[in-house]
Parts: sequence; C-alpha cells; structure tokens
Amino acid sequence: MAQLNLPCDEAKIRALKVGDFVELSGRMITGRDAAHHWLLHGFREEVAPFMKGSLIYHVGPVVKKHEDGHYTFVAAGPTTSAREEPFQADVIGKYGLRGVIGKGGMGPKTLKGLAEHGAVYFHAVGGTAQVLAQAVVKVEQVFQLKEFGVPEALWVIQVKDFPVVVTMDSHGSSLHAEVEKASKAKLEQLLGLSA
Repeated sequence: MAQLNLPCDEAKIRALKVGDFVELSGRMITGRDAAHHWLLHGFREEVAPFMKGSLIYHVGPVVKKHEDGHYTFVAAGPTTSAREEPFQADVIGKYGLRGVIGKGGMGPKTLKGLAEHGAVYFHAVGGTAQVLAQAVVKVEQVFQLKEFGVPEALWVIQVKDFPVVVTMDSHGSSLHAEVEKASKAKLEQLLGLSA
C-alpha cells in the first residue's frame, strides 16, 4: 500500500492511478454542501493555506467537544460526493487542492478538473465511520462552526494512515464510469434476453 503525506505536490498525485490503495497522513480539511458554496463565493483567505496541496473530505463528522475546549472525531464516514459535482472542479482549481475524499465517485466535470489541476478522487469505504475516526489523530481548527453546524463546518484535521483507494485519477480514468458502463451493458443484455 502506498503512503502519501499531506500536503503534497502535483508529481506525487499524477503518479497515482485508478486502483491504487493509499494510506494518507498529514493535514486535510472537511467540507460538504455549505462549505463548497461558501468557498466559491469569494476567496476565503483564512482557509486557503489549509487547502493548498491537500485534500477536501466529504464527511459530516460526529464530533465530541471536551471540557478543555478541544475536539475529537467520534465518527468520520464519507458522505456521497455526487452532490458536489457542480462545484468540485472549481474549488480544486481555486484553492490548489490535490484531491477529494468521498463516497460513490463524481462525474465528468470533476474528472476533467482532476486532469487539468493534477488531483485525484479517493474513495473511502462507507460503513466504517468509527474506524476512519480513529485515523483522525487531531482536530487543529474549525471554520464556520456557528454558521453551518458540526456536519457542514470545515474541520482542519490531522490524519495518520487513513485508508483510501484511487477511483478517479489525473489521467482521465474513472472506476465509477467503467462500472456504470459495464452495468448498463449488462442490463441491456439482460433486457434483450427477457424480450
């Protein structure tokens, strides 16, 4: 399994291919619907340094606030990425992201953006929220917590050995598109047999 330390440069990302299993370590940021809208309506100087060369994770975490004021992640399972399709390529380009982590893949606009900007889509396994939370070793900071609430806030986190697989790469390959094409062909075959 490949190891990738964050933030990273474009060359390391372009070396990755669909099907590569990777363990991520270092800093990344979370963001869902509200975050993507906010990031695109103006340039957010306060979060930009945490995004350049790093990843945005589509997750609505369950977070515990401790008596001393620090936070820990209790659950960190990926959320469905498709709803960020209209915005993701623009967010990647605007903030210099090197990739996205989520569930279920993304569409052609994002795939084009990955190739253009040197980024990848990492699939995190759904249903493993507690296991993935254990890979979150520190919550550094949070943005827009009051405005968006816990699931939609932008959490700056440190991870160690966070397990993912590349399912969309910077060379135009998408495992999700391949599966969709094969499934469609199989369905057409089955419908043809039953006619």
